[in-house]
Amino acid sequence: MSEWKEVILGDVIDTNTQSIGREYPYSEIKYLDTGSITCNRIDSLQTYKLNEAPSRAKRLVKNGDIIYSSVRPNQLHYGFIENPIENLVVSTGFVVITCKKEALEPQFLYYFLSQESTTEYLHSIAEASTSTYPSLKPSDIEALELLLPSIQVQKTIASILRSIDDKINLLKRQSFVLEKLAEILFKKWFLEEAKEEWNELPLSKIAVFLNGLACQKFPPKSEIDKLPVLKIKELSSGITENSDWASTDIKPEYIVRNGDVIFAWSASLMVKIWEGQDCILNQHLFKVTSADYPKWFYYLWCKHHLAEFISIAASHATTMGHIKRGDLDEAKVLIPSPDELAVMTEQAEPLIQKIIENNIQINTLIKLRYSLLPKLMSGEVTVEI
Repeated sequence: MSEWKEVILGDVIDTNTQSIGREYPYSEIKYLDTGSITCNRIDSLQTYKLNEAPSRAKRLVKNGDIIYSSVRPNQLHYGFIENPIENLVVSTGFVVITCKKEALEPQFLYYFLSQESTTEYLHSIAEASTSTYPSLKPSDIEALELLLPSIQVQKTIASILRSIDDKINLLKRQSFVLEKLAEILFKKWFLEEAKEEWNELPLSKIAVFLNGLACQKFPPKSEIDKLPVLKIKELSSGITENSDWASTDIKPEYIVRNGDVIFAWSASLMVKIWEGQDCILNQHLFKVTSADYPKWFYYLWCKHHLAEFISIAASHATTMGHIKRGDLDEAKVLIPSPDELAVMTEQAEPLIQKIIENNIQINTLIKLRYSLLPKLMSGEVTVEI
C-alpha cells in the first residue's frame, strides 16, 4: 500500500470534452439514451436523422471513455466505451469521463465508479441536489477522492476484473445461442413438421401458472429471514440494491430459484428462465411448472404464444396492458405421442439444462466480482505485476 496515493479525480480526468458541432460529418446518428444502458449492458441504440434527433443527442465519445448518468446514480446507468461506431452520440444526461492515461487506467476508473460504495455515495449527493429529481454535476464526480496505485498495478487490477466480466459475457452469449438452437428445434417440430394426429390442449392445461403475491403484505420480520422480491423490473434487470424485500414466512412454492420459468403477464410481457438468486414471486408474474411435461416443452410453448399475448395486452384499454387466464385457455399446444416427446426431450432438454448451468456459474462469478472489487480497489487484496 506504500505506493498508493490519494488523488482528487478531477486532477486525472476531463469531463464532457466533445459535443456535436458544425463540422460533425454524419447526417444519421446512432443514439444512446441514459435509460438504454445498465451496468455496461446496452439494451438498444436508436437511429435518427441528425436534424430529427432529440435535443439531448449531443455528446460524443471515444474509445476508453466512461459514461455515467447524472440522474439517479442508484439506477446504475453507466458503461465503458470500447471501439464505438463513428456516428455514436450519447445523451447529455451522461457525464462523459476521459482519463489522463499517463496517470489513470480507464478500466480501473470504470471499476472504481461501478462499485456499490461509489454509486451509493454519488446517489446521496444527487439526492441533496436542488433540482426536481436526484442529479449530479460533473464537478461532483471530479471531486471524488480515490486511492491510486501505480499505472502498472491499475492495469493488473483492471485485467483481473475484466477477465471475470469477459467470462460472464461469454457464458451469456453461449446461453443466447443455446436458446436459439432450442427455438429452431421447436419450430421444426411443431410448425414445419407437425402431425395431424397430434392432440391439442390449452396452454393452461400443460402447466401450472402460479400468480405471485402482493409482497408488500409480507414485510421482512428480520434481517435474516428475508429474500428480495422478484418484480417485472427485476425480471429484466436482475436483483439490485433497490429491490424490495419480503419475509420468507410464505408458502415455499412462491420462492423463485435459478432455472424456474417466469412469465410476466402484465406491463412488459416476457417469458424467461430466471437466472438470479433466490427471491419471492410478486404479483403480475406467473411461476410456470408442470408435473406432466418437461421444462423445455412448456417454456418454448409459452414463448411461442408470447407475441400473441403481447398483442392481446396492447388491445386492452387499461393503463397497464395485461392478459387474463382465459387467454391461456385459448392458446393451443400440440401434444406429440409419449415416444415422440421423449425423443424430442433428448435433444431439447440438454440445451435448456446447459443454460441453467451457465446461469449458476454466472451467479458464482458475479458474487466473486462483488466481493473482490472493493478489496482490489482499496488495496486490501494485493496483486503481483
